[in-house]
Amino acid sequence: MSTYAFKAIDIAGAQSKGELDADSKQAVSDQLKARGLIVLDIAEKHAAKEIELPFLNRVKPADLTVMTRQLSTMVSSGMSILRALYVLEQQTENKKLCAVIVQVRKDVEAGLPLSDALERHRKIFNPLFVAMVRAGETGGVLDSALLRVADQLEKEDSLRRQVKSAMMYPSVILTFAGGVLLAIVTFIVPVFEGIFKDLGGDLPAITKLTVAMSDVVTGFWWAIIPSFFAVVFAFLKWKKTPRGRNLWQRFCLKIPFKIGDIVLKVALARWSRTFSALTSAGVPLLQALDITGKTAGNVVVEKAMDDVVNSVKSGGSIAAPLKASDAFPTMVGHMVGVGEETGALDTMLAKIADFYEDQVNAAVKSLTSILEPVMIVVVGAIVGFIVIAMYMPMFQVYDQIK
Repeated sequence: MSTYAFKAIDIAGAQSKGELDADSKQAVSDQLKARGLIVLDIAEKHAAKEIELPFLNRVKPADLTVMTRQLSTMVSSGMSILRALYVLEQQTENKKLCAVIVQVRKDVEAGLPLSDALERHRKIFNPLFVAMVRAGETGGVLDSALLRVADQLEKEDSLRRQVKSAMMYPSVILTFAGGVLLAIVTFIVPVFEGIFKDLGGDLPAITKLTVAMSDVVTGFWWAIIPSFFAVVFAFLKWKKTPRGRNLWQRFCLKIPFKIGDIVLKVALARWSRTFSALTSAGVPLLQALDITGKTAGNVVVEKAMDDVVNSVKSGGSIAAPLKASDAFPTMVGHMVGVGEETGALDTMLAKIADFYEDQVNAAVKSLTSILEPVMIVVVGAIVGFIVIAMYMPMFQVYDQIK
């Protein structure tokens, strides 16, 4: 899609000019004719190329939440969507989000519904966001739909921050342990290696291994650094493939020390919160089920949702496939069943989401207390391994002297 600058006049002869995003000049011409304008000139606008680093200019969940709440407030006050988007352009600080809002505003100005304009930017606005906005437009309750979207984004961000905070401690400790090991192998072991050569004799296996590690690090550091980044890059690419994503997410569910349990609870909390938000917004059930499965964040939950969709299409219930799935605890299936029977499915789903979010919070606190002694043992084992490897030859020499 490109940006085109146009000049046109209306029936009264008043000139009009501006910019439109479209796939071709013909598409721009069609949009202008639909607005009752006579086209004078259309030219493609070539923007200057700039080098951008995506990780330095990305849309954070907090920025998107604030923007959504502001849009909801302005729409509920009676302001038109177009005018609200103009205001958001002026006060949004995130450059990337501001550029997206500009494009959305141009699309709305060209006659597209807000939901269709948002759908063109899928990297920023996920299917959940678009579906809830579309439901709000259809039902004439766009302000409340946007408010629900903001609440959903806020809950997801809070859940994400809880998990990140739990992983911060072990990440810092392991990084520190790796740094200590690297420093010892690079600077300390070579000193002992010279002493071992003077002493002569055959070295223990553990010492030979440590010396070999030191030789590799000091002699081939120029190959180790790019190899490390190549492995990380290959892993990230593999994880994005369907097979890699499937295997990795299933592996995450089996990680010990309650980490796998937390991963499952996070997926269940996100699933129930998303499903609740979509049903309460008035999104059609099959569409809500499809979107919930795609945004659950875990392939096991997605597979279970495929079974639910097939059940609903054949006239069955939502609860039955959930009860049969290993991914969903028994409580979830029964509560969803009660929600279906009483017509309060969204309320039951919200209660499930609240329950699992509290469970994640408690599990994260418990995880920190479990990992602390484990990390101390890991660091002690690393340092102890090096110390024993360096002093064992000296003990052998001492035994020979005796």
